[in-house]
Amino acid sequence: MAREVALLAGAPVHHEDFRYFTDEELSFVHAFHRSIPQYKETPLVSLPHLAQKLGLGNIFIKDESKRFGLNAFKGLGASYAIAKILWEDAGFSGAPDYAVLTAPEAKEKARERIFVTATDGNHGKSVAWASALFGCKARVYMPKGSKESRVQAIRSINDTPVEVTELNYDDAVRLAASWASKNGQTLVQDTGTAEYAKIPRNIALGYTTMAAETLEQMKTAGNEAPTHVFLQAGVGSMAGGVLAYLEQKLIKNPPYAVVVEPDTVACVFESAKAGAPVAIGGNPETIMAGLNCGEPNPLTWPILRDVASCYAACPDWVTELGMRTLAHPAQGDEAIISGESGAVGLGLLVHLCLSPEMREQRLQMGLDENASVLLFSTEGDTDPEAYQSIIREEK
Repeated sequence: MAREVALLAGAPVHHEDFRYFTDEELSFVHAFHRSIPQYKETPLVSLPHLAQKLGLGNIFIKDESKRFGLNAFKGLGASYAIAKILWEDAGFSGAPDYAVLTAPEAKEKARERIFVTATDGNHGKSVAWASALFGCKARVYMPKGSKESRVQAIRSINDTPVEVTELNYDDAVRLAASWASKNGQTLVQDTGTAEYAKIPRNIALGYTTMAAETLEQMKTAGNEAPTHVFLQAGVGSMAGGVLAYLEQKLIKNPPYAVVVEPDTVACVFESAKAGAPVAIGGNPETIMAGLNCGEPNPLTWPILRDVASCYAACPDWVTELGMRTLAHPAQGDEAIISGESGAVGLGLLVHLCLSPEMREQRLQMGLDENASVLLFSTEGDTDPEAYQSIIREEK
């Protein structure tokens, strides 16, 4: 028998003076991303026919498979964090400039610099890519069970060395941190501690670019701001960064925010239930590899604790439902290639709206004809073989 979705109501506190990122920080990161030649806004796709089927006003999907040619959103965080490191090393302040950092003399100075990280796939690929942009090198650790397609995608960038460990994700992070410390290299990780906060904060700051693009795209198209947002969480850096941005910019009418995780490793869900960070150990299994993280980022956890309206722990069939729905859209809607970690929010939305047993929860969440729902498809088919198998499968 299939496992059911678990929902937990939050208790959001909306303060008029809420500021996680300063306006200056936000202007710096967005200016930096625009200075990258490969930069282009990713599509914001409207799905009006699916919205009608689900009894909703609008559904918007931000398609991050188109980001920097990386098939995922993570390049936003890695590029900004690494650029800030190199920019400050050179004695500059303010927004890092791509042209300055990629000038021949700057790349020559940086060529022995090595950035180390642990990853389930997308973050490591982005660190390798960003390192190569600036003439640096990367070293990547991956947890037990990592898919070969994701391993090779990282190795193909600048011959980046990748070690697949026998550890879970969180222990692989600790291994990467230990290696960097012992070898005089630099850890670039999207989760932090009180002692290691600046780099992961800059990574979360990098993710705000896709939220900024989204609000501008909605405004340009004549659409109102979203009433609801579904954000998937691994350690919670993307969810925290994007939610902080939306809270700041939409504080007079903030969206109903749902944080979505795999039920086997729902560390944010369990932390919300406990009222304090909870770590999930062992080797949890989920097809949502990018979300298979057992410890919430303590730097963004307070945002998710204080601002989220609801937490959802979802079995794998939920993201499979989302993947198939986006791959085989309602007539007239655009198809979207969304991978296992990208489609779980949409799968949950479909389940909430079409399952009779979820009617009460749906009404409590305000998912009705007045709802305008925003979701982020954070990756494409990063495991192409598994993707094809899932979208072909009839359930």
